[in-house]
Amino acid sequence: MPMIRAEFLTGKTQEQKRELVEALTRETARVLGVCEQSVWVMLQEVEPENWAVAGTPLSER
Repeated sequence: MPMIRAEFLTGKTQEQKRELVEALTRETARVLGVCEQSVWVMLQEVEPENWAVAGTPLSER
């Protein structure tokens, strides 16, 4: 069973998350040749102060 973990900053709508889950599921199943029911997707939203790039939290950029 494929497991996909997507991490992104908070602020996405339920519709955006739903569309992302559907697209990831559909394309993973197509590429790997498995049924969509076997694809698991976990979304993890991260606050900008908990994510940094080049030593700077995104909340400070």
